[in-house]
Amino acid sequence: MSHGPRSGLYAVSSALLAMSRHLEVRDVLKTIVASARELLDAEYAALGVPDDHGGFAQFVVDGVSDEQWKAIGPLPRQHGILAAMLHEARPQRLADVRQDPRFEGWPSAHPDMSDFLGLPIRDGDETIGALFLANKRCPKPQGGCGFTEEDEELLSILAQHAAIALTNARLYERSRELTIAEERSRLAHELHDAVSQKLFSLRLTAQAATTLVDRDPSRAKGELQHVAALAAEAADELRAAVVELRPAALDEDGLVATLRTQVQVLDRAHSARVTFASGGVRALPAAQEEAMLRVAQEALHNALRHSGAERVDVLLAKRGPGAVLRVTDDGSGFDPRAIRRAGRHLGLVSMRDRASGVGGALTVESAPGKGTTIEMEVPGG
Repeated sequence: MSHGPRSGLYAVSSALLAMSRHLEVRDVLKTIVASARELLDAEYAALGVPDDHGGFAQFVVDGVSDEQWKAIGPLPRQHGILAAMLHEARPQRLADVRQDPRFEGWPSAHPDMSDFLGLPIRDGDETIGALFLANKRCPKPQGGCGFTEEDEELLSILAQHAAIALTNARLYERSRELTIAEERSRLAHELHDAVSQKLFSLRLTAQAATTLVDRDPSRAKGELQHVAALAAEAADELRAAVVELRPAALDEDGLVATLRTQVQVLDRAHSARVTFASGGVRALPAAQEEAMLRVAQEALHNALRHSGAERVDVLLAKRGPGAVLRVTDDGSGFDPRAIRRAGRHLGLVSMRDRASGVGGALTVESAPGKGTTIEMEVPGG
């Protein structure tokens, strides 16, 4: 890789432009990592975002396949030199990371790494991430590091802009969440006022009809017809409110991005590991997308609140002209037949109704101690 002024400036400019194109935090993290690895010609790159307990809330890698990453397994809470980067907040350039006293080894599936360049991403005095590169693709000086001072300076420039991109993405996500929350609150108040008035009128009219049944049946009949009309109006207002409550993110970003964002939020909020994967899914009819999102939300709620799961995996994949959603957890599980016989578990009833309401189907696989898989398929447009 050439490090001349023209090629260097072009590479930095391309990296910065790539970072500025994304507004979702996860997408920004992935772009920073990929840009850093390409810019400095390294085999591996990673970026960790700290949590409040000295470890990482998010960890993104580049140069490691999905299969390798699954085989490596979850990160330990305190991750040796990587976690130390969050506390020391200064660049680290090492000839061989394995010789550093803070090195704690790695799982058998982990790729072997030697020379290492690590650098904090800072927003003012706060460390909001740590960026790591390993295995520079170049001849190594005897006992020395392949990464140079020039590399460190280049990565420092990238880290400064990464801080801006990451902060902007976080602000965007928070502002959108606030906007949605405010809109929900407004609609809730409107819905409460409108439906409360209708229900109050319904109650008074029904009481009037009751008193007239014996002494004036014809007037009672008229009052009951009025009750039916009021009930129809209340139902119409409820339907309109439900349509208006369709998630704003679904209209703006589509099902894949909305699900990914919600899974990321849940992954940060719960001790269980929550993952999302998708493949080849095209835009679906609006009703089907909303039904799939609601089923995913219900399934995730059940898994995270009731099953004691340590891991929940969400998959959205293409199936024929439609799509399939699968939510799998390793929690306590249950006997679906017993639930059905007892007439309980309204969440499952609701999910089945949502699936059938858009021409889809819902299947549930579970057993005590064996976790649960909920799968919903929709036909597409």
